[in-house]
Formats: sequence, C-alpha cells, structure tokens
Amino acid sequence: MKGRTRIQRGAGLLAFVICLLLMPVGHALMVLNEHVVHGGKFIGAVVLGVLGMGLLILGAVGRSKAAVATLLGLLGGILVWTGWVEFSFVWVAEKLSVAPHMQNGEVATKPEYLVMLSSLGLLGSILLMLVLGPTRCQFFVWFQRRLGMRSVLKRAASQPPTRPIAVTAFMETVVIIWTFYIVLLLAYDPDIAGDHHPVTYFIAFGSLAWSAYLFAKLLRIKSFDQAIRYAIPTVVIFWNFVEIAGRWNLFKEIWVHPVDHWLENTAILGILAVAVALYVLDGRRDRKSQTLVPV
Repeated sequence: MKGRTRIQRGAGLLAFVICLLLMPVGHALMVLNEHVVHGGKFIGAVVLGVLGMGLLILGAVGRSKAAVATLLGLLGGILVWTGWVEFSFVWVAEKLSVAPHMQNGEVATKPEYLVMLSSLGLLGSILLMLVLGPTRCQFFVWFQRRLGMRSVLKRAASQPPTRPIAVTAFMETVVIIWTFYIVLLLAYDPDIAGDHHPVTYFIAFGSLAWSAYLFAKLLRIKSFDQAIRYAIPTVVIFWNFVEIAGRWNLFKEIWVHPVDHWLENTAILGILAVAVALYVLDGRRDRKSQTLVPV
C-alpha cells in the first residue's frame, strides 16, 4: 500500500515531465521534417499525421488501460498537429508566396504562422461551441458559471454523453496548442502589440504564474489518466513563457536547431522515453483510471 501511494503521488509530476518534454520534441520533429527531408517534407507531414491518427484510433478502440489510452491520445494530438495542421499552413504560405515578418534583418515570424492567424475566427467558433456545451473542463466551467448556464446544462443532460478518453486527450491537445499559438501570434503582431509591448509581458509572466498555480494542483492528482489531461494545459500555458523568452533572446532554443544540438535533443528524447516507460508501467496498475469520460 505504501508503494502504491508513492506511485500515485508521482503521477502529476511524471505527467508534467512527459508533456513538457513533448514540446521541444514536437518542435524538433517539425524542423527535421522541413529541413532534413526538405523535398519530401509534405509527404513526411502526411506520414506524421497518419501515424498520429493511428495512435488515436488505437487508444480509442483498442483495449489499452485508461492511462495508456490517454497517452496515445496525447501523442496522436502532437503528431497530427505537427504533421497535418502546421504543415498545411506551410503549404499555403509557400503556395501564396507569403513573406516572413522580419525584425533587424532576421526572421521574427515564419510565413506559416502569419497564415495561421487566418484561423482565428474558426478557433473562436470552436471555443464558443465548447463554452456553450456540456463539459468538465474547469476553464469552460468557470465561464458557464459566470454566464449562469451551469444549472441549465445539468438539467439538460442528467446523464452527460461520454467519449473515449484518447479522443478527449487528442482534442484537448490540438485545441489548447492552437489557442495559445493564436494568442502569441496576436501579441507578436506589431499592429496589435509587439514583442516588447506590455501585453506581451503580461502574457509571458501571467502564463508563468497561471502554470505555477495549475502545477500545484496537478501534483495533488493521483489518477494517471487525469494527470495527463491536466498536465496538457499546464505545460502549454507554461510554454507561452518559454516561447516569449526565446523571442526575447534570453536563451537559445536548441530544439529549433536539432541538427546543431543533436546531443542535447537526443538527451531530451531519451529522458522522455524513460518517463513514458515509467508512466505506462505504473499507469497500468492505476485502478482510478476511467476508459470513458463525460464530454
């Protein structure tokens, strides 16, 4: 029983480490596909997305334990976002010959991210649907309570619909990454704010404080599948600070230069593999996990 308690206490920290290390690995994977594969980068992007779709389907319809299914949904979300979503913007930017945003003679924002801003309205529509529908996401629940909708939604669905846990993790990964990409791109836009505008400082340090609050709550979660789902927004919000700090040239983003820093990136990948192995081994013994979760 003592060992069981010790394992459960580490669920939140382990989930945080996995989600955190997936951020630089995802960046490095995109750079490698774009610059190493180069001529076949769009074929590589399709393959990445198909692999992500395969992991999602395996987690959704397979017989994996809830913790493993959640992890498969997360990995599927990262691969689909990197392969299909990001490279779709790369394709459109190249097709339309979109020029990058330059600062001091250097590329500040790549063309694909300038194109990504065009998805702002679509993202807003999806977020509106999520806010006004049944959900257990605490972020959306907060808005529903402020709008006086929570009691109405509870009466409308005495038994809320459920979906496979892998699908929930997948959707959460894609929507949260997409949301904060748009937030950062709006902040970076010199016509709206700019790299050193007070709004950008607020986003950077506000994200740092917000993620610290979420991290403290994450450490109290004992269920492995729930820990991963809570770690996803915690890490992505923290990564806002990392992205902006890199934009301010406070450090070198080694994952953007995976070939030059192959040793460091290999070490990150190795630590991630160990963390995933520990998560899978301990998560399979977690009796608190659920294979289906309310929408």
